[in-house]
Amino acid sequence: MRGMPGRTALGQEQRARDLHRMQSEPFDVVVIGGGVTGAGTALDAATRGLSVALVEQRDYASGTSSRSSKLFHGGLRYLEHFNFKLVREALHERNLMLNLLCPHLASPITFLYPLRQPIWERAYVGAGVLIYDVLAALGENPLPRHRHLSRRKALQMAPALRRDTVVGAILYSDARVDDARHTMMISRTASKYGAALASSVRAIGFEREGDRVVGVRVRDLESGDEFVVRARQVVNTTGVWTDEVQERAGRGRIHVRASKGIHLVVPRDRIHSDTGIILRTEKSVLFVIPWNRHWIIGTTDTEWNLDLAHPAASRADIDYLLAHVNTVLQDPLRHEDIEGVYAGLRPLLRGESDATSRLSREHAVSQAVPGLISVAGGKYTTYRVMAGDAIDMVAANLDEKVPRAVTASTPLVGADGYQALWNQREELVAESGLHIARIEHLLGRYGSLIWEILDLIRERPELGEPLVGADGYLAAEIRYATSHEGALHLDDALTRRTRISIETWDRGVAAAEPTARLMGEVLGWTEAIIAREIEHYLARVAAERESQEQMDDQTADAARLGAPDVRTGHRE
Repeated sequence: MRGMPGRTALGQEQRARDLHRMQSEPFDVVVIGGGVTGAGTALDAATRGLSVALVEQRDYASGTSSRSSKLFHGGLRYLEHFNFKLVREALHERNLMLNLLCPHLASPITFLYPLRQPIWERAYVGAGVLIYDVLAALGENPLPRHRHLSRRKALQMAPALRRDTVVGAILYSDARVDDARHTMMISRTASKYGAALASSVRAIGFEREGDRVVGVRVRDLESGDEFVVRARQVVNTTGVWTDEVQERAGRGRIHVRASKGIHLVVPRDRIHSDTGIILRTEKSVLFVIPWNRHWIIGTTDTEWNLDLAHPAASRADIDYLLAHVNTVLQDPLRHEDIEGVYAGLRPLLRGESDATSRLSREHAVSQAVPGLISVAGGKYTTYRVMAGDAIDMVAANLDEKVPRAVTASTPLVGADGYQALWNQREELVAESGLHIARIEHLLGRYGSLIWEILDLIRERPELGEPLVGADGYLAAEIRYATSHEGALHLDDALTRRTRISIETWDRGVAAAEPTARLMGEVLGWTEAIIAREIEHYLARVAAERESQEQMDDQTADAARLGAPDVRTGHRE
């Protein structure tokens, strides 16, 4: 049953090797930004035979790519704007994820759309969902078609719904994903195919020859070292930072507006339903998404002109979501039911409309100046298309012929053999001694890389114990996050390698010290560094809690900025 050991670790040693490569060799492509689009661009380039480096100023997926609604979906609401191309493209990508690229990370999910009007609403919504299914069926759609439900059947599936507001429902399917884990697996797959990657490396300027960009000046925020990464082409995939990065080169053709979306996390037992729920709001749609032992509720859609690194959720944002979801819940949610809150920024292509919900979700690729390409906009689900278009433009600028993209047939690490291991999970239970729920949890996060986790536990059985302060995770997962997945700081492990920061009532405070000590074993932290990491994390939690009590964006932003970023400079 043993699989081949993975060669995709992004630990400290690999980071050092990749930094050495960045300082000593020229690349075909340098990618700025380690979100899903940047990681996808690095993977696309590497699998076409190009040499590629990627630098990320904070952590992989630390921006928008860890703060989405955690769905692979076509965007049902875009059908109202007749954007069939975007919906079809996104549904094709969703099906690829489920069928081939990352079946260990993506899972089917159903949504119930409650109907409040008996005739016209059923016809209108039903027509939209029918088109959604037809567009999905143009590819290999593994999900069941939509169903019309009576009031009685709808209330059986979702007893939490208010009986006086539901006359029936429509049930349809989409897919769920842990966005930060997915971005991490793309990054590790890019590394597998030869990409050099480094987080905590900030782009501070461009190297030029005449008018042409020929490299990126960077600063390693862990050591303070500055150097130039030379490249034939540079790709800017920085999302809401797109304009800022372009300005360093002198000008840019793509302009982005940031739209803030916040989400709430509540315990699973607070909403009694066998399915997710989707509601219309006056601006957009609102999802109630099953998430392990929790529900994720979101999202908002408001313009944001403040700090891009740490967008703050205000009391007004939280009240907005509670008010809208409570219109259909028999037992309304209260503030004290909220376990976690997170806020993210969508990079929307700037348009003439004042409402961010009406700005384009399609993407654009443009050459700002010779040697510098920017890609922005789009949806999380269509990251692979954006990456392919960016490298197509890179290829057009290179002298030699570059092969076409192959990422549509390149599974992410952990995908190969996943289904067989899922079918054999009882044998994994017998071999490891872990409960089947733990094995299923590990398979859903690591796929066939589960062997690397189980090897850690076999060598040190205490790592098979639940993490103190966050019993949904094993201690081995923290060590693995540090040794194999590039976690450099406590926040990386608690917020993105795991979701402890939003899945526990105390936002990960109790888990902070045991997590820091496990990380310290790998990274060689002294007691002073461990104390500093914990101090930074606790300050972040306190600042976020304070920001969520403020009634407007300005005061919420000021409160959130009360906690300094752990990556503010190099270590002493």
